[in-house]
Amino acid sequence: MPTANDQPLKRALTTPLLYFFILGDVLGAGVYVLIGQVAADAGGAVWVPLAAALALALLTAASYAELATKYPRAGGASHYATRAYGPFAGFLAGFCMLAAGIVSVGALARGFAGDYLTAFVTLPVALVAVVFLAALALLNARGIQESTRANVVATVVELGGLAIIVVLGAWLLLRGDGDPGRLTRLGTPEHGAAAAVLSGAVLAYYSFVGFETSVNVAEETRDPRRSYPRALFGALLTAGAVYVLVGLAASAAVPTGTLAASSGPLLEVVKAAGGVPVWLFSAIALVAVANGALLTGIMSSRLAYGMARDGLLPAVLTKVLPERRTPWAAIALTTALSMLLALTGSVATLASTLVLLLLVVFFMVNTAVLVLRRDPGVPGHFRAPTVLPVLGAASCVLLATRVEPEVWLRGLIVLGAGLVLAAVAAARRERERTPA
Repeated sequence: MPTANDQPLKRALTTPLLYFFILGDVLGAGVYVLIGQVAADAGGAVWVPLAAALALALLTAASYAELATKYPRAGGASHYATRAYGPFAGFLAGFCMLAAGIVSVGALARGFAGDYLTAFVTLPVALVAVVFLAALALLNARGIQESTRANVVATVVELGGLAIIVVLGAWLLLRGDGDPGRLTRLGTPEHGAAAAVLSGAVLAYYSFVGFETSVNVAEETRDPRRSYPRALFGALLTAGAVYVLVGLAASAAVPTGTLAASSGPLLEVVKAAGGVPVWLFSAIALVAVANGALLTGIMSSRLAYGMARDGLLPAVLTKVLPERRTPWAAIALTTALSMLLALTGSVATLASTLVLLLLVVFFMVNTAVLVLRRDPGVPGHFRAPTVLPVLGAASCVLLATRVEPEVWLRGLIVLGAGLVLAAVAAARRERERTPA
C-alpha cells in the first residue's frame, strides 16, 4: 500500500500564493472585532499596542522563517520541537496547535452563522455551521492550489473592506466629525500607559498569529528557501500597516467608549460615516470569517498529517488522495472535531485560551531554533540573528504574564491533557522502536 513518502504533498505554492495565504490568515476575521477590545484595554491610542504586537510577532516569525526553510515539512512546530527535544515535546507542541486550530475553526463556524449572516437570512446556527465546515473541508481536500486561489480572492475582499474603513475614517475627519485627539490618549482608569500597551498587545498579538499556519504548507511550496521568508515578512508588514491605519481611522472616527462597547466596532465607523450599506460590510465580514476558517482548517489538517508521519498520531492520518495528494484523513478528522465544538457551543469557554496555547508553542519554537543550530539542515536556509529567537522567547513569557488568571486555569486544563497524551505517545513510540 502506498505510504506518505510514496505520495508526498504536491508542491504547488508560488511566492505570491504563499504571501496571500499568510496575509489572508493574519488579517482573517479577528480585525473586525479586535479594535473595540483593544480600545477597552488601551484607550484611544489603539495603534500603539497594534504596533507593539507587530514587533513582538516579527521576533517569533524570524524563528519560524529559519526552521521552515531548514526543515520544509508539514507538521510545523510539532516537527521542530520533536527534532529539538524529542517526541514528548513534539506531541505537546502539536497538541497545542491542533487544539488552538480546531477550536478556532469551530468558533469561526459559529461566527459565520451569527449576526453577520442574519443581515441576509435567518437559519439555525447548527445547520449553518455543519454545512459551512463541510464545504470548507471539500475545498481543502480538492487541493492546496485551489484553496489558496480562493484565499487570494477572499484576501482582496478583506483588504477592500479594511480600505473602506480607512477612507471613511479620513472622510469623517475631513468633514469635522472625528476627533484626532483620541489618537494620543493611552491608558484607562484601570491601566496606566505601560500596562495599557501590554494588555492591548496581548489582544492585538492574536491578530498577527496567523503566520504560524503557513509553516505547515512549506512542504507544498515550490522553493521554500527563497519564497517563505519573503512571503512571511512581506505579509506581516502589510498586515501591520493595515492594522495601524484601521486603528487610527476607527479611533479618530468613533468615540472610544462606543468602540469598546460594540461587538462590531468597524461597523460603527460605517454607520457614523454613512454612504456604505450595512449589508455590504456584513458580506465582507462573512468573506473574512470564511477565509480565516479555510486557512486555519488547512493548517490543522497539515499539522495532523505531519504529526502522524512523525509517529505522534495514528498512521491512518497520513493517507492522501492519489490524484489530489491532499491529506483527506487528517482533513476529515479535524473537520469532525471542529463540527463537534461548533455544535456543543463549548467554543466560547475555550476561545480565550488560544493566545496562551500559542504562546506555549511560540516559546518552544524560539528555543528550538537555538537548540537546532547544531544541525546544518538544508543548505542555504534562512538564518535569524541569534538575538531574535532569544527576544522572541522572552516576549512569550512577558505576554503570558498579562494573561488573566481564569484564562490560565482553562489553559492549564488543556495543557494538562496534552501532557498526559504526550507521555502516552512518547511511550508508545519508544516501545515501537525497541527491538523485541
